[in-house]
Amino acid sequence: MANTILFLRIIISISFFTIAFAFDPSPLQDFCVADLTSPARSNGLPCKDPSTVQANDFFFSGLHIPGNTTNPYGAAVTPVNVIQVPGLNTLGLSLARLDLAPNGFIPPHHHHRATEILTVLEGSLEVGFITSNPNYKHFNKVLQKGDVFAVPIGLLHYQRGVGNANTVVIAAVNSQNPGIITVPNGVFGAKPGIDAEYLSRAFQLDRKVVEQLQANLKMATNVLLLSIIALSFCYIGFAFEPSPLQDFCVADPTSSARVNGQACKNPALVGANDFFFSGLHLPGNTSNPNGSRVTPVSVAQLPGLNTLGISLVRIDYAPSGINPLHTHPRATEILTVIEGSLEVGFITSNPDNKFITKTLWKGDVFVFPIGLIHFQRNVGTKNAVAIAALSSQNPGVIGIANAVFGSKPDISSDILAKAFQMDKSIVQQIQAKF
Repeated sequence: MANTILFLRIIISISFFTIAFAFDPSPLQDFCVADLTSPARSNGLPCKDPSTVQANDFFFSGLHIPGNTTNPYGAAVTPVNVIQVPGLNTLGLSLARLDLAPNGFIPPHHHHRATEILTVLEGSLEVGFITSNPNYKHFNKVLQKGDVFAVPIGLLHYQRGVGNANTVVIAAVNSQNPGIITVPNGVFGAKPGIDAEYLSRAFQLDRKVVEQLQANLKMATNVLLLSIIALSFCYIGFAFEPSPLQDFCVADPTSSARVNGQACKNPALVGANDFFFSGLHLPGNTSNPNGSRVTPVSVAQLPGLNTLGISLVRIDYAPSGINPLHTHPRATEILTVIEGSLEVGFITSNPDNKFITKTLWKGDVFVFPIGLIHFQRNVGTKNAVAIAALSSQNPGVIGIANAVFGSKPDISSDILAKAFQMDKSIVQQIQAKF
């Protein structure tokens, strides 16, 4: 009886809190695959004719390929947003690979429409962010392989490779168009330039120093900005959640208050560890009937995610292991294969119920639109590993078989017999297994 219920136990922590946060207005259709050829201007990009939509519209290949870090920053960003995956249009989620050479860095910047959550695949990474006026508190941490860190929406932050080898990071942001503003370029490289007299007063610098900074940044070929400009390509951004009223609301699990999400911890007691999780490099135990294991990083594991509307999971699959048919009622999912090969797929809603499926390999990316039934299956002969981001701190999980045949109390077997057009005795046998 408990066989498939185990799947729910594995991922129940993804649905830990009281009430979900939904970032975008609820979609009005299953998807709106971007039509990159249309001249129409809309909030995001116009929709492709649904009858021409294919699995490749939700697919990207190449996230396993190292970026070119031979630039002044020693860093490269490989974005996976609506330009690379048209199926992301309107779904409020994107992904990126960050490559940093030893001492390579991504300058101080902020995403004014998105929270960022990242995990280190290889190497060592120093990360940090600064809170807003009046405290300007600096939270920073050195991350190792398998560590996870969250950066609240809109806050100034940076990354730097601090090891002797190259560093590789997978980052997710909860917007298809997070926007990016780098401080040096935004302030000293603006076009036309900000008045040097004003900047000299604002930064308490000699005017000649300001003018030199402006000249340097205007003349330099900013390779890193060119590589990440695609993160801000869309016409207008999608903001999923209502704008936060403070820099962060770190969850206080000890509070008895019932709020939308979890109550906030005293800001004076907040530390870098509230935005940190370690262990995503560790394989999950797949010795269960499904042959899979989900390791979640949600507010239960990383309290700083509270109210920020994003979460991360690692999924391990034994050969032939499955992540059974399920839905996330409050989130879109974007998944990348770290090792192995996976068959993935989702089904659109009535009346079409179109099955869209694809086989993925290392470095491939696939998107599951919010609320649609989907699955993954290891089709290789070795273990497979995937990292997935979801556009909610509480995406919710509904296992289809468990919900239909294992509800408490049971759905009437008469109803299920009619719905599935099968004998009532067969329905009862299935219910007994759940």
